[in-house]
Amino acid sequence: MTKENTETVLSLLDTVYGTEKDGFLHHEHWQLLFAILLSAQSTDKQVDEALPGLFEAFPTLDSMAEAPLPDIEAKIRSIGLYRSKAKHMKNCSQALLTHFDGKVPKTLKELISLPGIGRKTANLFLADAFQIPGITVDTHVKRISNRLGWADSDDAYKVELALQKVLPVDHWIRINIQLIRHGRAICKSKRPKCSECMLAPYCPSAGKQP
Repeated sequence: MTKENTETVLSLLDTVYGTEKDGFLHHEHWQLLFAILLSAQSTDKQVDEALPGLFEAFPTLDSMAEAPLPDIEAKIRSIGLYRSKAKHMKNCSQALLTHFDGKVPKTLKELISLPGIGRKTANLFLADAFQIPGITVDTHVKRISNRLGWADSDDAYKVELALQKVLPVDHWIRINIQLIRHGRAICKSKRPKCSECMLAPYCPSAGKQP
Protein backbone atom coordinates (compact mmCIF):
# COMPACT_ATOMS: atom_id res chain seq x y z
CA MET A 1 0.00 0.00 0.00
CA THR A 2 1.29 3.45 -0.89
CA LYS A 3 1.87 6.16 1.69
CA GLU A 4 -0.98 8.18 0.18
CA ASN A 5 -3.38 5.23 0.45
CA THR A 6 -2.29 4.62 4.03
CA GLU A 7 -3.08 8.23 4.89
CA THR A 8 -6.51 7.84 3.29
CA VAL A 9 -7.19 4.60 5.17
CA LEU A 10 -6.20 6.19 8.49
CA SER A 11 -8.46 9.16 7.80
CA LEU A 12 -11.38 6.85 7.03
CA LEU A 13 -10.77 4.85 10.22
CA ASP A 14 -10.77 8.09 12.23
CA THR A 15 -14.03 9.20 10.63
CA VAL A 16 -15.91 5.92 10.92
CA TYR A 17 -14.64 4.57 14.24
CA GLY A 18 -13.47 7.67 16.06
CA THR A 19 -10.22 8.30 17.89
CA GLU A 20 -11.28 7.65 21.48
CA LYS A 21 -12.38 4.62 23.45
CA ASP A 22 -14.04 3.99 26.78
CA GLY A 23 -11.72 2.84 29.53
CA PHE A 24 -12.25 0.19 32.18
CA LEU A 25 -13.38 1.07 35.68
CA HIS A 26 -10.35 1.85 37.85
CA HIS A 27 -9.07 4.22 40.50
CA GLU A 28 -5.48 2.99 40.65
CA HIS A 29 -3.05 1.99 37.92
CA TRP A 30 -2.83 -1.59 39.17
CA GLN A 31 -6.59 -1.90 38.73
CA LEU A 32 -6.33 -0.77 35.12
CA LEU A 33 -3.52 -3.24 34.50
CA PHE A 34 -5.60 -6.11 35.85
CA ALA A 35 -8.67 -5.01 33.90
CA ILE A 36 -6.64 -5.18 30.69
CA LEU A 37 -5.22 -8.54 31.73
CA LEU A 38 -8.76 -9.84 32.23
CA SER A 39 -9.89 -8.58 28.82
CA ALA A 40 -7.75 -11.09 26.90
CA GLN A 41 -10.06 -13.57 25.12
CA SER A 42 -13.04 -11.97 26.88
CA THR A 43 -15.46 -9.21 25.98
CA ASP A 44 -15.29 -5.72 27.48
CA LYS A 45 -18.84 -6.27 28.75
CA GLN A 46 -17.78 -9.35 30.71
CA VAL A 47 -14.87 -7.46 32.25
CA ASP A 48 -16.96 -4.37 33.04
CA GLU A 49 -19.50 -6.53 34.86
CA ALA A 50 -16.85 -8.33 36.93
CA LEU A 51 -14.70 -5.36 37.98
CA PRO A 52 -16.93 -3.73 40.62
CA GLY A 53 -17.23 -6.94 42.63
CA LEU A 54 -13.55 -7.77 42.17
CA PHE A 55 -12.29 -4.41 43.40
CA GLU A 56 -14.81 -4.29 46.23
CA ALA A 57 -13.54 -7.63 47.49
CA PHE A 58 -9.87 -6.74 46.92
CA PRO A 59 -9.50 -2.95 47.16
CA THR A 60 -5.71 -2.95 47.56
CA LEU A 61 -2.73 -4.74 46.08
CA ASP A 62 -2.03 -6.23 49.50
CA SER A 63 -5.50 -7.72 49.72
CA MET A 64 -5.14 -9.24 46.24
CA ALA A 65 -1.67 -10.58 47.00
CA GLU A 66 -2.79 -12.20 50.25
CA ALA A 67 -6.15 -13.56 49.05
CA PRO A 68 -6.68 -17.30 48.65
CA LEU A 69 -6.71 -18.13 44.94
CA PRO A 70 -10.25 -19.62 45.02
CA ASP A 71 -11.57 -16.32 46.40
CA ILE A 72 -10.14 -14.40 43.44
CA GLU A 73 -11.42 -17.02 41.00
CA ALA A 74 -14.93 -16.68 42.43
CA LYS A 75 -15.02 -12.98 41.52
CA ILE A 76 -14.03 -13.48 37.86
CA ARG A 77 -15.64 -16.84 37.11
CA SER A 78 -17.71 -15.30 34.28
CA ILE A 79 -14.53 -14.35 32.42
CA GLY A 80 -12.68 -16.66 30.04
CA LEU A 81 -9.58 -18.41 31.40
CA TYR A 82 -10.51 -17.17 34.87
CA ARG A 83 -8.31 -19.66 36.73
CA SER A 84 -5.08 -18.67 35.01
CA LYS A 85 -6.01 -14.97 35.16
CA ALA A 86 -6.68 -15.18 38.90
CA LYS A 87 -3.26 -16.76 39.39
CA HIS A 88 -1.62 -14.06 37.28
CA MET A 89 -3.31 -11.28 39.27
CA LYS A 90 -2.25 -12.74 42.59
CA ASN A 91 1.35 -13.33 41.45
CA CYS A 92 1.51 -9.94 39.75
CA SER A 93 0.28 -8.23 42.92
CA GLN A 94 3.04 -9.91 44.90
CA ALA A 95 5.65 -8.93 42.31
CA LEU A 96 4.52 -5.29 42.26
CA LEU A 97 4.74 -5.10 46.03
CA THR A 98 8.11 -6.87 46.21
CA HIS A 99 9.95 -5.31 43.27
CA PHE A 100 8.18 -2.00 42.51
CA ASP A 101 7.03 -0.73 45.91
CA GLY A 102 3.40 -1.28 44.87
CA LYS A 103 3.68 1.03 41.84
CA VAL A 104 3.01 -0.12 38.28
CA PRO A 105 6.14 0.59 36.22
CA LYS A 106 6.09 2.90 33.22
CA THR A 107 8.39 0.98 30.89
CA LEU A 108 7.62 -1.91 28.59
CA LYS A 109 10.67 -3.85 29.77
CA GLU A 110 9.62 -3.67 33.41
CA LEU A 111 5.97 -4.42 32.70
CA ILE A 112 6.65 -7.60 30.75
CA SER A 113 8.79 -8.83 33.65
CA LEU A 114 5.59 -9.14 35.68
CA PRO A 115 3.70 -12.47 35.84
CA GLY A 116 1.02 -12.72 33.17
CA ILE A 117 1.89 -9.43 31.46
CA GLY A 118 2.86 -9.72 27.79
CA ARG A 119 3.61 -7.08 25.17
CA LYS A 120 -0.04 -6.65 24.18
CA THR A 121 -1.20 -5.98 27.74
CA ALA A 122 1.84 -3.80 28.48
CA ASN A 123 1.45 -1.63 25.37
CA LEU A 124 -2.25 -1.15 25.99
CA PHE A 125 -1.65 -0.26 29.64
CA LEU A 126 1.06 2.29 28.82
CA ALA A 127 -1.22 3.90 26.24
CA ASP A 128 -4.28 4.02 28.50
CA ALA A 129 -2.52 4.98 31.72
CA PHE A 130 0.23 7.32 30.52
CA GLN A 131 -0.57 8.04 26.83
CA ILE A 132 2.77 6.50 25.88
CA PRO A 133 2.57 5.61 22.15
CA GLY A 134 2.58 1.90 21.47
CA ILE A 135 0.88 -0.48 19.06
CA THR A 136 -1.24 -3.21 20.62
CA VAL A 137 -1.46 -6.22 18.29
CA ASP A 138 -4.37 -8.59 18.85
CA THR A 139 -6.00 -10.99 16.40
CA HIS A 140 -7.98 -8.23 14.66
CA VAL A 141 -4.97 -5.93 14.26
CA LYS A 142 -2.81 -8.76 12.97
CA ARG A 143 -5.42 -10.01 10.48
CA ILE A 144 -6.38 -6.63 9.05
CA SER A 145 -2.80 -5.32 8.91
CA ASN A 146 -1.85 -8.32 6.80
CA ARG A 147 -4.85 -7.90 4.54
CA LEU A 148 -4.10 -4.20 4.02
CA GLY A 149 -0.47 -4.98 3.20
CA TRP A 150 0.90 -3.11 6.20
CA ALA A 151 2.45 -6.33 7.51
CA ASP A 152 3.25 -9.82 6.28
CA SER A 153 3.51 -12.09 9.28
CA ASP A 154 1.49 -14.21 11.70
CA ASP A 155 3.84 -13.20 14.51
CA ALA A 156 2.37 -10.41 16.66
CA TYR A 157 5.75 -8.88 17.47
CA LYS A 158 6.77 -8.73 13.81
CA VAL A 159 3.44 -7.11 12.96
CA GLU A 160 4.02 -4.55 15.72
CA LEU A 161 7.45 -3.69 14.28
CA ALA A 162 6.03 -3.46 10.74
CA LEU A 163 3.26 -1.11 11.86
CA GLN A 164 5.75 1.12 13.66
CA LYS A 165 7.39 1.73 10.27
CA VAL A 166 4.12 2.32 8.41
CA LEU A 167 1.95 4.30 10.80
CA PRO A 168 2.51 7.84 12.09
CA VAL A 169 3.17 7.84 15.84
CA ASP A 170 -0.03 9.77 16.53
CA HIS A 171 -2.00 6.76 15.23
CA TRP A 172 -0.19 4.09 17.25
CA ILE A 173 -2.54 4.15 20.23
CA ARG A 174 -5.87 4.39 18.45
CA ILE A 175 -5.18 1.89 15.65
CA ASN A 176 -5.95 -0.99 18.03
CA ILE A 177 -9.50 -0.01 18.91
CA GLN A 178 -10.22 1.12 15.34
CA LEU A 179 -9.17 -2.21 13.81
CA ILE A 180 -10.99 -4.14 16.53
CA ARG A 181 -14.17 -2.26 15.65
CA HIS A 182 -13.58 -2.74 11.93
CA GLY A 183 -12.79 -6.42 12.42
CA ARG A 184 -15.96 -7.05 14.38
CA ALA A 185 -18.18 -5.12 11.98
CA ILE A 186 -16.68 -5.69 8.51
CA CYS A 187 -13.29 -7.37 8.17
CA LYS A 188 -14.16 -10.63 9.87
CA SER A 189 -11.86 -13.62 10.00
CA LYS A 190 -14.25 -15.64 7.85
CA ARG A 191 -16.42 -14.12 5.14
CA PRO A 192 -15.30 -10.49 5.41
CA LYS A 193 -17.83 -8.00 4.05
CA CYS A 194 -15.58 -6.54 1.37
CA SER A 195 -18.53 -5.27 -0.65
CA GLU A 196 -19.51 -3.08 2.34
CA CYS A 197 -16.01 -2.00 3.29
CA MET A 198 -15.01 1.65 2.91
CA LEU A 199 -11.37 0.53 2.78
CA ALA A 200 -11.89 -1.84 -0.16
CA PRO A 201 -10.63 0.59 -2.86
CA TYR A 202 -7.27 0.73 -1.05
CA CYS A 203 -7.04 -2.88 0.16
CA PRO A 204 -5.03 -5.37 -1.92
CA SER A 205 -7.01 -8.25 -0.35
CA ALA A 206 -10.50 -6.92 -1.12
CA GLY A 207 -12.66 -9.61 -2.66
CA LYS A 208 -9.93 -12.23 -2.36
CA GLN A 209 -10.77 -13.65 1.07
CA PRO A 210 -12.85 -16.85 1.39
